[in-house]
Amino acid sequence: MATKTNNREIVIYYNHDSLSDRKTVAFAKSTGNHIRSYTHDKAPSTSTGWNTILTNLKMEPKEILNKAHPEYQSKIRGKEFYNQGWMSLIQKNPHLIKAPIAMKGNRAILCINPTDIYRL
Repeated sequence: MATKTNNREIVIYYNHDSLSDRKTVAFAKSTGNHIRSYTHDKAPSTSTGWNTILTNLKMEPKEILNKAHPEYQSKIRGKEFYNQGWMSLIQKNPHLIKAPIAMKGNRAILCINPTDIYRL
């Protein structure tokens, strides 16, 4: 999936199984902007794509993970990885991302609450 967007559209990567994530997509559609939404299984699969997203978020890979997720707790908690290791973890386990990621132009936000989409 492409990670570049223009200023007239919003791209959202989200977890379809999460009601809150689906609400975020619904709020985004109410903004009047052109919306492209992708479930996590359609999220970028390259480290370049994730690097772009994380740069636009101004966040480190570990910061976007849901540390309360049972899989994180059982397999990842307490471990440290180099940046590329965290990137690989996100690529292979996008379901561990804690909230939808919305992008517009070169801006990106992590939508912890559905209404965060309005900050774009």
